[in-house]
Amino acid sequence: MPLRVELVSPERVAYSGVAKTVIARVANGDIAFQPGHIPFIGTLQTHPVRLVLEDGGEVRIAVHQGFVEVSNDAVTILSDVCELPEQIDVARAEAARDRAEAALRADADDVDAKAALRRAEVRLETAAA
Repeated sequence: MPLRVELVSPERVAYSGVAKTVIARVANGDIAFQPGHIPFIGTLQTHPVRLVLEDGGEVRIAVHQGFVEVSNDAVTILSDVCELPEQIDVARAEAARDRAEAALRADADDVDAKAALRRAEVRLETAAA
């Protein structure tokens, strides 16, 4: 029996379907959820979430922080922003990466620039998958 999966942002449901495995990055590393997983609640990092489908295919979704909850073979991901590859504007993400890198050259400790760089990198990685 597959997992029921929902990725939700304030604007929309980015994904609703089933998957064999869901792989996400939480505070202490990557975690994989499969049917029968024990209940879990965690804080997500800015990182692509990978959905391994029953046919062996894979869907990657850019997730910019949030929460994951697993219970009764259902995985729910709540995120401020989650984007499928076809929704990502690659040119805009590249420009954001360039701006963040320039800001970090000026101030290597700029926390906002570090976060912006990570978001841009995740978007680009997801779009390339």
